[in-house]
Amino acid sequence: MRYVISGAAGFIGSHLCDRLMESGHHIVAIDNLITGHIANIEHLIGQHGFEFVEGDVCQPLSVSGPIDRVFHLASLASPVDYLNHPLETLESGSTGTRNMLELARQNNARFLLTSTSECYGDPLEHPQTESYWGNVNPVGLRSCYDESKRYAEAITMAFHRVHDLRTNIARIFNTYGPRMALNDGRVVPAFIDHALKNSPLTVFGDGSQTRSFCFVSDLVEGLLLLSESDERLPVNLGNPAEMTILEFANEIRRRFDNVVGIEYLPLPSDDPKLRRPDITKAERVLGWQPKVALSEGLAATIDYFRNKEALATA
Repeated sequence: MRYVISGAAGFIGSHLCDRLMESGHHIVAIDNLITGHIANIEHLIGQHGFEFVEGDVCQPLSVSGPIDRVFHLASLASPVDYLNHPLETLESGSTGTRNMLELARQNNARFLLTSTSECYGDPLEHPQTESYWGNVNPVGLRSCYDESKRYAEAITMAFHRVHDLRTNIARIFNTYGPRMALNDGRVVPAFIDHALKNSPLTVFGDGSQTRSFCFVSDLVEGLLLLSESDERLPVNLGNPAEMTILEFANEIRRRFDNVVGIEYLPLPSDDPKLRRPDITKAERVLGWQPKVALSEGLAATIDYFRNKEALATA
């Protein structure tokens, strides 16, 4: 099949491209490289069936040839990025999503939106199920990301209802793995970056807030299963193994022989206190569960960053 993937040079997008290319599919990869990196996909450029287009999905799209699937991953998903580019973040979720939906509609292609657990905000329900409407501050600093995704979900459902477009919505929980950006503000690369530099790990608040970490290969498998399903309403994709940020910090310290300390800073505004997906729906509808243990995924992720650092200093 032929896929059009926005955000293809990003962390998750590049792994999705790898998986699809391994399966023999053709890909039109779109990225404006604001936060994506050409290095993530340069091993694919020049391969048969892979076409890279440096472009902005917020501008009118024209892709020649048949299209079977449209995956909209383009977004400024990390706190550093969306706080630095709030208008672009909102545009990606609104205009960008509409343009990708129109592309799918014009080609009678299936459409998949990667949404986020941030739709639940600082949740009052735990764990979070897809039926929970969330507790989001619509005018807070994080709202540019949260509300862009909530709008993206709404317009995706509207296209399904009005145009009978085959759509899927994945609500992604904390995903980690190789190709994350060290400086993007997310906890996994931030802790690894600090540990590699022998700097204290920065823990916001008292570290009692929780997260659930899903390795990127598990997420990609979930996205592909979802894209072939008949489920039109959102589906949580994440690992329900929950831990506090302080527990996670100590897990990282153990992997670096406890040579780094911990620095405590004030908790950012609207930072979620609890985050754990209820994946009952994904298990039932997709037959999907994460398989990669945290120990295995962290080993691969730390090795990636160590090798990247070694290459940079060589």
